[in-house]
Amino acid sequence: MPSYIFGTTRLLRLRDCPLLIAMSKSKPPPPGIYVPTVLFFNEDEDFDIPAIKAHVLRLAQAGLTGIIVQGSNGEAQHLSHEERKQAISLTRETLDENGYKNVVIIAGCGAPSARESKKLCADAKEAGADFVIVLTPSVWVKRMTRDAILAFHREVADHSPLPYLIYNFPSVTAGINLESDVILELSDHPNIVGTKLSCGSIGKLHRLTSAKPSSEFATFAGSSDVLLQGLLSGSAGAIGALPNIVPKLHMNLYKLYQEGKIDEAMNLQAQLGQGDYATSKLGSISAIKALVSQNFGYGKEYVRTPLRMATAEQLHGPYYDKLVEKRVS
Repeated sequence: MPSYIFGTTRLLRLRDCPLLIAMSKSKPPPPGIYVPTVLFFNEDEDFDIPAIKAHVLRLAQAGLTGIIVQGSNGEAQHLSHEERKQAISLTRETLDENGYKNVVIIAGCGAPSARESKKLCADAKEAGADFVIVLTPSVWVKRMTRDAILAFHREVADHSPLPYLIYNFPSVTAGINLESDVILELSDHPNIVGTKLSCGSIGKLHRLTSAKPSSEFATFAGSSDVLLQGLLSGSAGAIGALPNIVPKLHMNLYKLYQEGKIDEAMNLQAQLGQGDYATSKLGSISAIKALVSQNFGYGKEYVRTPLRMATAEQLHGPYYDKLVEKRVS
């Protein structure tokens, strides 16, 4: 989306003109349940394309609203630019050829510099994504002032050919935790349409949703253990790792919420809370892949170094067993 218009006397930034913003604002992603997919590799660390496509298809068949490609669970930091494009293309191809064209693809496009993030956003558009989601850079933590954060996201959003979500994940951005007023200020940009809050703060989520409804700015909870709590606070849904394993359980809860059956939804939320805790205790993307492989018949637990393969203890302990009990194919 263009960020400027040319007048007779000056160059005008769109965000400085409320009328133009109102006319030009990009639409946020639809509400629902999204999953940052794990990415399957062969033993030589090349893409396991049949497993990647099988996983995308199973998630789509479960009714999920959308898929996040090259997020943290997808080992985006370990992929070349061409591999990142390929991961998006494989996802788009799998969805389209199986009749799931309406499933939304959001591409992770975070990078240490604005220049690289802008290139990744352009690549995502070319490869078939519908939206992008971008982390705040964290290599130079002390230099990431409020003004630097605002400038970075605005610059990348100005140049992104796709609508843009802000990804707030302090655990992977060296502790940088965007405050609600920073996110709200960024939400006025015509191409910034939502955020994923992996900080776990329901208070922050509620501050955002009470200021802007999800029809204007989509605020997503960043984990399954606060899915219902987020929905009750006005969220657009959730983007979490656990639907890699139990997508139908999430969709069942979401349906109960939409039907107003809050007590029943809360019972399922208790299960998701236990499952999300178990996933965090496994502490390994490889363990999630192993569980998928053992229970759904595709893929292996291979990851790219420096990540480590899941250990036997991880794959046979109480937390792993808890997830196996909850799986819904």
